[in-house]
Amino acid sequence: MLALGVFAQTSSAMFIHGTPFLLPALTARGDSLPAAGALVALPTVGLVCTLIAWGYVVDRIGERVVLVAGTALMFVAGTAAALVDNHIVFGALLFIGGVGAASSNGASGRVIVGWFPPERRGLAMGIRQTAQPLGVGLGALAIPWVASHHGIPAALLVPAVMAGLAAIGCAVGIVDPPRPATKAADRANPYRGDSTLWRIHAVSILLVVPQGTLWTFALLWLNVDLGWSLAGAGLLMTITQFLGAAGRIGAGAWSDRVGSRLRPLRQVAIAAVIAMAALAVCAWTQWWWVAVPLMVVASVISVSDNGLAFTAVAELAGPFWSGRGLGIQNTGQNLAMAALPPVFGAIISATGFPVVFALAAVAAAVAVPLVPGVRGR
Repeated sequence: MLALGVFAQTSSAMFIHGTPFLLPALTARGDSLPAAGALVALPTVGLVCTLIAWGYVVDRIGERVVLVAGTALMFVAGTAAALVDNHIVFGALLFIGGVGAASSNGASGRVIVGWFPPERRGLAMGIRQTAQPLGVGLGALAIPWVASHHGIPAALLVPAVMAGLAAIGCAVGIVDPPRPATKAADRANPYRGDSTLWRIHAVSILLVVPQGTLWTFALLWLNVDLGWSLAGAGLLMTITQFLGAAGRIGAGAWSDRVGSRLRPLRQVAIAAVIAMAALAVCAWTQWWWVAVPLMVVASVISVSDNGLAFTAVAELAGPFWSGRGLGIQNTGQNLAMAALPPVFGAIISATGFPVVFALAAVAAAVAVPLVPGVRGR
């Protein structure tokens, strides 16, 4: 269940985050940069628009059907997009592929929460959370190379074929985890009369600011302010992706050991404040020999909260609401991620990189007191 959940989520991440790697090929064929940028953003739009809807379907009919249907939809949309020559149809198919990709966000997480006992669940979910950096890394390696050597259609088939394999694997191997006997209390809305889930969502949105800042602008900072080559900066960012994946696994195992998701979440938030504030100071004072290692450390810390919050939402929402809860969780984070590039890009243009590093530290500082008090696991 864990392997199939990771594989399905990795195919989703490759479709969503790998499509932007088509930008060089799209502009080379004559598309303007704004037009090409709009095209590669459409999978993310499809994802954000349907995360909560997929969560509702998971709550109603189960995980296996959703995983198979979503990955199959990615396969069909990606394959069809590789065959069409009309920009409007091409964009519509990328949007539909994003709709399919949204299915695995909640469903794969629920499969793991349902099958793993609480004392092993944090580690399992940490492993599941490595799917995003894996998808980004595989997309970065494969999609630009295939597009430059074999064309855009062949490059689109990379995530499409992976999604098709995930659909087959989920159809064969996924078994819906058992649910408790249905009671009215089990189906009660956990968002009513209790702010715990809303606070976790708010914390996750605030903590995505340091993550998104570094994912979006660290490479540019290394290139522009420090004079690194794009190849060297790209290699370091790839290394931080894999270190971040290890950080997610470590955070999950840590939460199992201490018997809580929320205590480690608060401590990760505090660490993010310290790391981003130190990075801002070192970038401002031009202590590059300290700033670069701090950037790597901050990159690892800033992604370590994802699995903790994700697991906490699934556990607190319960088996009849966790699909919608995880949909709300991911929607908020993706909307924040989408807002960061234009807003922080404008701030960088006006003031420089240290200011946005400091703003990211402020966002993490606001998150610290919002982490709910420990309740159960």
